[in-house]
Amino acid sequence: MSYIKEVLQEAALAGASDVHLAVGLPPKLRINGKFLDLPGEMLIAEDLDAVVHEIMDEKQREIFRKEGEYDMSFTIAGQGRYRVSAYQSRGTAAVAFHLIASRIPSLKQLGAPDFVTDLCQKKRGLILVAGPVGSGKSTTLAAMTDRINGSRDAHIITLESPIEYILPHKMSMVNQREIGRDATSYAKALRAALREDADVILLEEMRDCRAIREAVAAAEAGCLVLSALHANDVSDALSHLVDAFPLHQKEQICNRLSNVLEAVISQQLLPRADGNGRVVAFEVLPVSVKARSLIREGKMHAIRELMRANHREGMVTMEEAVRALVCAGTVSRQTAGEFVRDMEQTADA
Repeated sequence: MSYIKEVLQEAALAGASDVHLAVGLPPKLRINGKFLDLPGEMLIAEDLDAVVHEIMDEKQREIFRKEGEYDMSFTIAGQGRYRVSAYQSRGTAAVAFHLIASRIPSLKQLGAPDFVTDLCQKKRGLILVAGPVGSGKSTTLAAMTDRINGSRDAHIITLESPIEYILPHKMSMVNQREIGRDATSYAKALRAALREDADVILLEEMRDCRAIREAVAAAEAGCLVLSALHANDVSDALSHLVDAFPLHQKEQICNRLSNVLEAVISQQLLPRADGNGRVVAFEVLPVSVKARSLIREGKMHAIRELMRANHREGMVTMEEAVRALVCAGTVSRQTAGEFVRDMEQTADA
């Protein structure tokens, strides 16, 4: 067995989510959000070159040498699948592996509210999943897509860079396209998806105004579009969408978003109080009539107060989600204070 296969196997057995390889350090495992050194010698440049040579083909290595970074997926038969980010650091290679679960967890296993499961019945519109890096957005989107895949007859197209979870055909037909290999850009692939008779489009991430514009257009055309966004909470996610556009286009995008948005979900991963892994806290905004009005007017700052006042409509703030986890004994009060904006509300639970 090769060196990298042994390292990744040990990482899986240890319950790691990520593996980092860099010159001058032993392999580092991220377990429940914290780093742990894997016993062994310090890595040297030749070790990293050997890893890059093993996981990449010649074309990929050429791109890596030219660009100084390269994202890809990597599968070891019978062992696992990984999202890989290779990059140059002080003139030498460094590689980060993210371990992808062999099976997509269900929304119930993730602890998602029933409302999130209900969203999978939508036939059209735009659904956003927001959160910081490493908060599990891709897993939530995969779980939602898998739910659709197993419950109705549809054509699902995913646009990813790289492809993470492999989605087999179930009740739906699923075509997964990797940006850079199967398509040149998110925006072009989104436009093409309409010609390809897509019913559901999974867009890995809203990266720029072109992709946002095409995603909104697809939702307007009658597709259900699921996508992720780097943001700390629901209101920040909406602000980021609008701020991606120049000033003279903001009013128009607010109008269009208000018409197609069905829900915005924000999530964070928190360490469990018993030390046994992490749990997801979900903030949920069903886009109600009042929420549509605020979005149309560009009043994203008022969304948080709306959510606090409208529990009956299924709106849940992050503070409320974390408070529920504290009350259930799943998360400690100290941990809660590290993850929520208004700790005093949670501490009084």
